[in-house]
Amino acid sequence: MKTTLALTASLALGLLATVTTAEAKGCIKGAVVGGVAGKMAGHGKMGAAAGCAVGHSRANKKDAQSQGGGQPQGQ
Repeated sequence: MKTTLALTASLALGLLATVTTAEAKGCIKGAVVGGVAGKMAGHGKMGAAAGCAVGHSRANKKDAQSQGGGQPQGQ
């Protein structure tokens, strides 16, 4: 179990070092959260993939709102 955890952590750090921030915005954080939640349910890899997609989507929405690209409220 400790070996698996160490391998996963080193792989995550390796991916973090090689992925550019523009492509990974929100993905790393979402993948970690999704992977942990998925691991508890027995589906760690699927949870990490879904977490990455959700995290990336939320980061894009947050950027669009901060740049004024969001739709005005009440219309």
